Formats: sequence, structure tokens, C-alpha cells
Amino acid sequence: MNNTTIKSAIETMKERHSVRKYTKHDMPQEDLQDILEATITAPSSWNLQHWKFLVVQSDSQKERLLPITYNQQQVIDSSVTIAVLGDLQANHNAEKVYGEVVEKGFMSPEVKDILTNQIHGAYTNDQFARDEAVMNASLASMQLMLAAKTKGYDTVPMGGFDRAAFKKEFNVPERYVPVMLISVGKAAADAHGTLRFPLDEVVTYETF
Repeated sequence: MNNTTIKSAIETMKERHSVRKYTKHDMPQEDLQDILEATITAPSSWNLQHWKFLVVQSDSQKERLLPITYNQQQVIDSSVTIAVLGDLQANHNAEKVYGEVVEKGFMSPEVKDILTNQIHGAYTNDQFARDEAVMNASLASMQLMLAAKTKGYDTVPMGGFDRAAFKKEFNVPERYVPVMLISVGKAAADAHGTLRFPLDEVVTYETF
């Protein structure tokens, strides 16, 4: 990776801020596709890809979503709001993920069997499954916001919504847990100013 690429990525991270006021903008499907394609390159435990995305972009669906978010106006004004869902049964992805790896000769069937047995064993713990779903979906969420910024869009992640109502209203299968909503669009106003703690308050080296 060259220095120009590194600088561009870091600048994108520093320029991304949460925006809550949006102009009306019809996002081209190509832009949405590019953002989502970049999002799913995020890392995940065992490469199980513990995420599912529900895109809300029609006016009628936005109206259904609005009260579930306690009337946060960005749901209506932004181009799309994407619900990021974590997969509580991501272990069921193992056969497909590792089966293809074995077919391509990147892994032996014996190693595949060892890994899949480890995965299924870990997923007998419900808390582990939930932690993994939230953690890995969160990795994808950050990647989505950075991808959107690179494409010229702003975002705001939302944890303040009625998850039970969301699952019911949008027929979300029990397999998935709502992690966050992310509104994406063209900013109508700058983000509010924020501060960040200095590094010496949040970083410690080697041990506490």
C-alpha cells in the first residue's frame, strides 16, 4: 500500500462526522451498490460474515420506520437508512464458507472439519453467539460509514430505536438481532462540533 492510499484513508476517517440534517437526494443505485460492496469486505470472526442489511429507501417504508426511531427526522430526509443486523446463527455459514475454500484447494477437508466443529461448539453458548453478532456487525457498520464518506455521502449511526418494534414491523427473522440503523445521504448542514479525548487519556502501553 502506498503512502497516498494510507493518507486518503486516514483523511476519510477524520472527515467523517455524524450528520443529522439531510437534503432530499435520490441516491443512484450504483452508489448504494458500491457502498454495500465495500461494506461486506469487512473482517469477521472465522470469516462467517455475521451481518445482514435491510435497506429502507422508499417513502412509504421510511414513514413506517419513523415512529420506531422516536421520530428522528433523518430517517425521512436522508437518501436511505440501512438497518445493520447481526447473525445469531452465523455458525450455519461455516459449511458454505469453508466448503468453497476446500473446493479451491486453499484448505484441506481435515482442517475444514476441525474448524467447523470448533465453530459449532462455540455457538452452543447463546451469549457468545450474541456477542459475536454485535461485534462483527459493528465492524461492517463502521466500514459502511467510511465507504459512504468516500462516495461523497454523510451518515449517522443510530442506536436509539425500538428494536422489538423494528423486528415486528419489518418481519425480521429471529435469527437476526438489530445492531444499529445508519442513515446515509447528502448533508444539509454541517455536523455538530465534537471533541475527542487526547491520546494520553485513552491509550496506555503494555499494561495498566
